Amino acid sequence: MSVAARPDVVVSDAESFAAASEASPAQMADLERFHELLTEWNAVMNLVGPATLPDFWNRHAWDSAQLARLDPDAQTWADLGAGAGLPGVVLAILGKGRAGFHVHLVESVTKRCRFLTEVVAALDLPATIHNARAENLDLAVDSVTARACAPLPRLLGYARPYLAKGATGWFLKGQDVASELEEATKSWEFEAEIVPSLSDPRGRIVRVRRLRRARRV
Repeated sequence: MSVAARPDVVVSDAESFAAASEASPAQMADLERFHELLTEWNAVMNLVGPATLPDFWNRHAWDSAQLARLDPDAQTWADLGAGAGLPGVVLAILGKGRAGFHVHLVESVTKRCRFLTEVVAALDLPATIHNARAENLDLAVDSVTARACAPLPRLLGYARPYLAKGATGWFLKGQDVASELEEATKSWEFEAEIVPSLSDPRGRIVRVRRLRRARRV
């Protein structure tokens, strides 16, 4: 495992997000609308912590958008446990208009799927909502991601069908990722790289490839 250098990027508002992400005016308008919808729905449904909404541009938008920078050639994504649309909706907004680009938003909780359906329709996004458990779908994608979905040992089980078809995993994690990785090696064999988060110095992104069940001795 290796750790890449962390660029000096600071995002605190819409203007700094636009500069860091190079989002177009149309993409910024979609992100503003997504922010509005997330705020409206969060008042009646637990999608994100209410205290995090004032820091939307860094905590949510930039945290999600950095994946597009890490894997710019990925045309198809699966966001497992998509819930609030983070990072999947942000990726769909940034990929909107790109030929062949598509995001699969995978969420087992029906009421969260209703939120995602409204967002995708309102913003005309290149995305499909799957009201299903991640491990029960048969999707071939370039990259699979998840944020605040499950501890890594369990998350790898959810992602296994996608990784088995050649997808690269990009999993947003916190500073305790080393212990999660250690625990995961008890059940899984895989290649992993830890990348520092651009949105939070405590955050880490785990890139995973070549996953398989650990051999029993």
